[in-house]
Amino acid sequence: MNQAFDLFRPAEEHDLLRESVRALAEAKIAPFAAEVDEEGRFPREALDALVASDLHAVHVPEEFGGAGADALATVIVIEEVARVCVSSSLIPAVNKLGSLPVVLSGSKELKAKYLAPLAAGEAMFSYCLSEPDAGSDAGGMKTRAVRDGDSWVLNGVKRWITNAGVSEFYTVMAVTDPEKRTRGGISAFVVEKSDEGVSFGAPEKKLGIKGSPTREVYLDNVRIPADRMIGDEGTGFTTAMKTLDHTRITIAAQALGVAQGALDYAKGYIRERKQFGKPVGDFQGIQFMIADMAMKLEAARQLTYAAAAKSERGDADLTFFGAAAKCYASDVAMEVTTDAVQLLGGYGYTRDYPVERMMRDAKITQIYEGTNQVQRIVMARNLP
Repeated sequence: MNQAFDLFRPAEEHDLLRESVRALAEAKIAPFAAEVDEEGRFPREALDALVASDLHAVHVPEEFGGAGADALATVIVIEEVARVCVSSSLIPAVNKLGSLPVVLSGSKELKAKYLAPLAAGEAMFSYCLSEPDAGSDAGGMKTRAVRDGDSWVLNGVKRWITNAGVSEFYTVMAVTDPEKRTRGGISAFVVEKSDEGVSFGAPEKKLGIKGSPTREVYLDNVRIPADRMIGDEGTGFTTAMKTLDHTRITIAAQALGVAQGALDYAKGYIRERKQFGKPVGDFQGIQFMIADMAMKLEAARQLTYAAAAKSERGDADLTFFGAAAKCYASDVAMEVTTDAVQLLGGYGYTRDYPVERMMRDAKITQIYEGTNQVQRIVMARNLP
């Protein structure tokens, strides 16, 4: 039992990393979080701070100029940034999501070409899987890639693309063999923002994470060199699903962070707020609420860290644990942030206090990278 626990207990370097990221987040990111949400603008201050500290894409291997951080370290970075601003946490999270197909399946030349500028902070990476008619059913995509000599020509529309228009690079899944579809008919490509025929829709008007632009990506006869294919032809869908096994854990990390931020704020509030002549935190009903919030959050954290360890090792049961961590942590985040609003009463319902924003931001963690209903299907099919 103790040996199993040690497999995912944070090491001293992880604790030191948490301290440094928290200090950075509180000093350079938190002061702009409310403004970013209110104005619906990209958190440029967060990007600059993360790049300056080499925290924007810590997963990139050292051989390509990255920090080579393990999966747990990546989780901690995302968690601590999300604690103050979920929109900003999508910078390291989506950089991993977008580039992981290259890490997992790309040629060494492709890795060098695209991971090096990502690691240097010269570009961001986004992930293009979903389409207007292909959300949970990702295999139903219609975007096509047709071979033409030494090039591939891409046509289609990708929807719900995080950081679209800001990122320079895009991993795009496209159908290369309509007959085979998910059984060898989908391939992965790197598309650059500057490629002729690439354009973007208007930013979506969202409930939360308003600082992270979500747009459609339009591919109109986009011609790219054949060597921009990620892996072999027909392996794209497999790469996409392997990617999500790893990156669902980063969504769990976001959920942990926003829940922790809400819990921390609520704890301070109930100690200071007085009613009937004493702090509201002295009332048993309030104590039970805060205890449940903390208990569920810690359970989610342990599950997420265990999943991160499995991601690092490439364990056979990663698919189950990645889905479980994402599902449970995001459900907990929604519950904890909702309860935090309740604990602040009328104040919690106003934009003058951060828990209102945290509650709105938490909701997306139950939806993107596979709804929690889909996660339960994945878990049921992959029981350890």
